[in-house]
Amino acid sequence: MVDEPAHREGLRDRTRRAVRADIAAAAMRLFLEQGFEATTMDQIARQVGISRRSLFHYFGTKEDIVLGDHAEQGETVRAALAARPADEDPWTAIRAALKTLLDTMPYSLPEFLRINRMLKQSPALRARHVEKQQQWIDVLTPGVVARTATTAPEPISQLRAGAVVAAAISCLEVATAAWVRSDGRLDLEALYDEAVAAVRH
Repeated sequence: MVDEPAHREGLRDRTRRAVRADIAAAAMRLFLEQGFEATTMDQIARQVGISRRSLFHYFGTKEDIVLGDHAEQGETVRAALAARPADEDPWTAIRAALKTLLDTMPYSLPEFLRINRMLKQSPALRARHVEKQQQWIDVLTPGVVARTATTAPEPISQLRAGAVVAAAISCLEVATAAWVRSDGRLDLEALYDEAVAAVRH
């Protein structure tokens, strides 16, 4: 027998996710057409056909629409990291976990390129992006600690794992910036691997 309250809750969650996805898609079209700073929440609400008040039930700011749910994205990467083989080294496991975001993003590579250009041009977006990076470091570090065979005391093992995660995320940022500068002609994954190789060696 289906648990009715749980079923209703699951349906509400799915409906909320679908509405958020519709809002994000409509907003992104406006952002890419007329620029992030020039686009208002009122315009987004009108584009989707909802009130401004309803829009704020789903997204608190324009930055949230562009960068998505930090906690949800972090959980996606954390789960992907946990699913990697236990004997896989942290750098390889993190690469595979981060790649899940690229594989599942709701945009084409040309759209992703334009979004990253927009991100670099907006101080507000860049600031929120830094917050997201720190959240990911906090979420992924425990999974790297578990992969590191060490007799070091906990504060040191946490520090070392956090340094690896922070370096990997920084490599992703540097690689993405180089990819944007190349106008998408270079391979993003290859650029990430080059950045990691530079850090590790």
